[in-house]
Amino acid sequence: MVKACIRYFEQEDVLHLAITEEPETRSLELSPDITVELNDKDEMIGVEILNASKFLRDSVLESIQAKTLRVLEAEAA
Repeated sequence: MVKACIRYFEQEDVLHLAITEEPETRSLELSPDITVELNDKDEMIGVEILNASKFLRDSVLESIQAKTLRVLEAEAA
């Protein structure tokens, strides 16, 4: 099993997650700040996130807030 490699480029605020060391054949822009890298079988081999600090902050907070509300609602029931 190949370990994922995560690299953060602070000056550019770019987060790169390499899932494998395979060569990239093409990429798809999923949103203006998220690009998925694909191999020759169209399998995901990596992800690049621009404006990573804002994206992660917003995503993590949103996820935690949603889970907190579910736990509170379950406790109240």
